[in-house]
Amino acid sequence: MKLKKFFLQKLSSPIIIGEISANHNGSINIAKKLIKCAKDNKLDFVKLQSYEEYTMTLQSSKKDFQIKKGLWKNRTLWDLYKKAKTPLSWHKELFLYSKKIGIKCFSTPFDESAVDILEKLGCPMYKISSFEMNHLPLLKRVAETKKPIIISTGMATLKEIDETVKIIKKFGCGDFALLYCISNYPAEVKDFNLKSIEILKNRYGCTVGLSDHSVNNDVAKLSLFFGAMIIEKHIALDNQKKGFDIEFSIKGKKILEFKNELTVVYKILKSPSKFYTDKKNIIYRRSIYSAEVIKKGDFFTKSNLRIIRPGYGLQPKYYHKIIGKKAAKNISYAVAINKKHISK
Repeated sequence: MKLKKFFLQKLSSPIIIGEISANHNGSINIAKKLIKCAKDNKLDFVKLQSYEEYTMTLQSSKKDFQIKKGLWKNRTLWDLYKKAKTPLSWHKELFLYSKKIGIKCFSTPFDESAVDILEKLGCPMYKISSFEMNHLPLLKRVAETKKPIIISTGMATLKEIDETVKIIKKFGCGDFALLYCISNYPAEVKDFNLKSIEILKNRYGCTVGLSDHSVNNDVAKLSLFFGAMIIEKHIALDNQKKGFDIEFSIKGKKILEFKNELTVVYKILKSPSKFYTDKKNIIYRRSIYSAEVIKKGDFFTKSNLRIIRPGYGLQPKYYHKIIGKKAAKNISYAVAINKKHISK
């Protein structure tokens, strides 16, 4: 799998990744339905998250481990990750199912042991969460696979992104993308500065995109204007009401609407950089017509010529040049005047 291969093609839409995250609600069958949902709604990739609660945190209720605000307020980190995880024991079955129905599946590993498991499953590329950008041992392990890496920038400064890019290049990654990301769940429109996408593109010369935690389609559509070519969005099933990420997930058939809206914007932005003239309805412009019967040798006058619709005759710019000239032939009423009607 090489990301660059996608972008060397003349793509008709941005690459869209469906993030399952914790919306499976602890059921492998719902996880499969979400993968099928991504496939049915024509997404390019579906993505898992690979961790166990003990690889993420400690089982402690001390203040350090309590979530103090947001969607998961008053939970401990251990409780959140235990309930939100996609168990590593499911991964083989989910990767095989994705292959069976024909959608590419990859994952976000949160520690090196998860990478080891994903490598055995043939994971084609990797995502680095914005929260793990400073996890240098993880970055090193993923880069050593020599597979493409997509990195969410989230809370990172440009200096931190510089360090991350330097590390992954040092340890073997030559193909990476950066996703601008707001790490609020959900993210409010006022939180975004989409010019950051353009800054990432110019600074690192790589494919860029958006990891979108907003609750509408507008932010993703606007991101295309600044150069986004990858859009990651959390997904859920039609009418699904329960899920850790449900408040900022796009559901069922709305996923295809989302893709179609992005495709329209993408095509407009990728139009050739030359002025386009729409001539489909040019016949409904005005042109010069005979307003009465004109005999050969008669002078053209303001009374026997009119500038009217449709546009089959000479353009209005010739009107004053024709006035006072003689007719070269008999002209009946309502005839489009052309050069053959005018004596030289």
